[in-house]
Amino acid sequence: MVAENPNPFRALIQTVEIFSNRVQTHLASFTQQVHHSSPTKKNPLISLSSSVNADSPTTATNLPIKKPAAPVTKEELGRATWTFLHTLAAQYPENPTRQQKKDVKELMSILSRMYPCKECADHFKEVLRGNPVMAGSHDEFSQWLCHVHNVVNRSLGKSIFRCERVDARWGKLDCEQRACDLQGMTTKHVDL
Repeated sequence: MVAENPNPFRALIQTVEIFSNRVQTHLASFTQQVHHSSPTKKNPLISLSSSVNADSPTTATNLPIKKPAAPVTKEELGRATWTFLHTLAAQYPENPTRQQKKDVKELMSILSRMYPCKECADHFKEVLRGNPVMAGSHDEFSQWLCHVHNVVNRSLGKSIFRCERVDARWGKLDCEQRACDLQGMTTKHVDL
C-alpha cells in the first residue's frame, strides 16, 4: 500500500522539476544537432533515444542531464510552460477535490510571481486579474487555460487556437494503469 502524500503541492513541484529537466535535455539535444549537423544530413527535431554515459549524472527517470549549449530563450520557455500547463489541464479531473482546485489556483498565482521572465510574469498577473482561474472541472479548467493562452497570444500578435479543439490537441497522457492521474484523484478506475 502506498502512503498518501500529505502535501500534493510537493508532488506537483517534483513533476515540474522532472518536466523541466526533460525539456532542457531535449532543447540541448536539439541545439547541439542544429549546430553540429551537416546540410545534407537530416536530423529529427527531438531524438527519443540518447546514449547515456555511466559517469554522467542522470535524472530520476534516468535521462542524462545535459547542459544547454545556450541559455533558454523567452520563446522556448514560453512554449515549454504552455505545454506543461495544457498537459496539467488535460490530466485535471472532472470532479476535482477542494485541494486540487486550491492548488491549481495557487500554481497560477505562483507563476505570476516567480516566472523567470519578469515582463511575462507581470503580463500574466494582469491577465489573471481580468480572467480569474476557473478550475471547477476538467472542462472548465481546460477551456479557461485555452482562453488565457489566447489572451496572451493576441497580445503577442500570434494566432488564436480554437478552444473547442483543446481536448483533441492536449489529450490525457498515455500512461499504463492510470499512473498519470493527479494526486488525490477521486474517481475509480473501471476496466471496460
